[in-house]
Amino acid sequence: MIQRVYIDTSVIGGYFDEEFEFYTRLFFEKVEQGKFKIILSDILTTELQGAPDNVVAFFRSIPKKQIEYIDQTEDSIQLGEEYLKEGVVGKTSRTDCRHIALATLVNADILVSWNFKHIVNITRIRGYNSVNIKNGHRILEIRTPREILEL
Repeated sequence: MIQRVYIDTSVIGGYFDEEFEFYTRLFFEKVEQGKFKIILSDILTTELQGAPDNVVAFFRSIPKKQIEYIDQTEDSIQLGEEYLKEGVVGKTSRTDCRHIALATLVNADILVSWNFKHIVNITRIRGYNSVNIKNGHRILEIRTPREILEL
């Protein structure tokens, strides 16, 4: 079964980041091989506006058949605000909260990110998931691309 993996903008940028490129490139090889279907949101496309040309070109090169596009909804915006209200992260991390909310509400199998400060952080993960449970949603797996690769 193909896993549906929500990715945030850090994963696209990680393709060209010396620290993250090895595992990011392996992740996207798996996407091209059909091992993962990636979920991309309107948040990501907005965040990529003004990104370097090589990042935008890479983003556009991802095989469309391996992408599921989604848009924010009132429910996702509201759930994102719940994370803020509960103090999982500060108000400057509103966009990160919206990524988490969207991945939760579309029942992504996993959310992957290289954002260790606001997303892939055990304290934050527990906080997001406690809000999810409190609101009747399931627990969201949050990992780095490296953690989901079978090498």
